[in-house]
Amino acid sequence: MTNEIDEVSVRKQLQDLVLDSSEIEEFLNGTVQVAAQSLSNLANTDIYCAITLLRTKRAATVASSSEEARKLDEVQYAFDDGPCLRAARQLETVIVPDFHTEDRFPGYREAIEHSGVRSAIGIPIVLDEGANAGLDLYCREPDAFNPIVLEAAELFAKEASSSLRLAVRMASLLESRNNLTAAMENRTTIDLAVGIIMGQNRCTQEEAVNILKAASSARNVKLHAVAAAIVESVNQSGATTHFDA
Repeated sequence: MTNEIDEVSVRKQLQDLVLDSSEIEEFLNGTVQVAAQSLSNLANTDIYCAITLLRTKRAATVASSSEEARKLDEVQYAFDDGPCLRAARQLETVIVPDFHTEDRFPGYREAIEHSGVRSAIGIPIVLDEGANAGLDLYCREPDAFNPIVLEAAELFAKEASSSLRLAVRMASLLESRNNLTAAMENRTTIDLAVGIIMGQNRCTQEEAVNILKAASSARNVKLHAVAAAIVESVNQSGATTHFDA
């Protein structure tokens, strides 16, 4: 058993997840798996991990290392209280050394009594304005989160906060790029359809555009969808234009 988690190693693993993940969900799932494995090795016992996203109207588990971690989170939402919710709301670490002697969350404690979970911690993950998150850790052993494990978990949450912000920004940039690409593809399709209409009707570009717009309005279908249908019909049957012999 090691007695610490390498901060540089944690940062590199999370940065690699950011770069290798195509979606936020993929990054988050990778994050909880890394956290669960690293902290389990450090504590020398199984630790379950989840991430709770706390928004204005509701909380939700956005990633979990196991089905058990997800269910333990969801029970907290039913009571609107628990270590992970308090951590995310109050922006401070909440430690439960042993649920058998815990008195802060009576409803939640009773609801998970038969789950076998004895200890837990909730650690805040500070995000951008409008949302906070919590790193939720559970263990079947009492007092599993000794000072060494707790310090490592808080380090992990700190690094996860920075990496998650980066992942969100990258996802936003990717979405903007995809939207731009789609817009350019739509524009190209419309231009092709206009050219086809000009050839078929021996009309000007302006007249062809008006024909395309009229068809879009009459069918109550978006312009690029009508254009795509025209291009597709030509691809299947071949265009008839004044250039044909």
